[in-house]
Amino acid sequence: MPGLPCCFRRGMLTAMLATALHWLGFGLCHQLPERSFFGGGLQVPVCARDTGIYVGFVLSLALIALLDRGRRRSGLPAWSLLVLGGAMVAAMAWDGVTSYAGLRSTTNDIRLATGLMTGWALPLVVAPLLSSQLWRRSSPGRVLEGWGETALWLAGLPLAFALVRWGLPATGVAYPVLVALCIVTTFVSVNLIVATLAPRFENRADRLLHAWPAMLVSLALSVVEVGGTAWVRAWLQSLVGLG
Repeated sequence: MPGLPCCFRRGMLTAMLATALHWLGFGLCHQLPERSFFGGGLQVPVCARDTGIYVGFVLSLALIALLDRGRRRSGLPAWSLLVLGGAMVAAMAWDGVTSYAGLRSTTNDIRLATGLMTGWALPLVVAPLLSSQLWRRSSPGRVLEGWGETALWLAGLPLAFALVRWGLPATGVAYPVLVALCIVTTFVSVNLIVATLAPRFENRADRLLHAWPAMLVSLALSVVEVGGTAWVRAWLQSLVGLG
């Protein structure tokens, strides 16, 4: 924008980024400021609990892929690990239900911790489904096979909490942007399972680069879902006079 003062251009860009972040999370979360984190003066697009879910999902999926070491295992984890994952999700549900019901108070740290637990558990199912649907050749082995891999996966959870709670806020504006990228990555990853149900995309990729047509479909589905939920919320608010 030639001819405009630098501070004015920077202010316009910040305002545009704030608007984009707001609308990304508008249909996904209540976005109450007192229940959300901030970075560089900008509010993270979703609340503390949802921030934990999305960032936890991406970090857990990345760690599982790292531990997989290219084997592309498509078997579900051991039942004991699935039960543990279910307990992680239940912990978030308990925190949300009891606090909303007024039975106890909660904090953003607890919301973040239980949200992270849920996000950390979801790839236990998503990762093997992606391997079985996406790759031309996958292994029947279990995800997180053995105590060593399980221990490393579990050890990543408190490190993820420290990263999201204290590390990422130090990056300023990059914090809400990174959370936004985690939201998009989560939606695309889950929708990739849906996209690869189509015979044209199922078991067709040898490398991630080969999966770009399915990923484009997944991204399109994500845009429709995020945009659709935002539209529904705006419509409902207009009905009750909150728009």
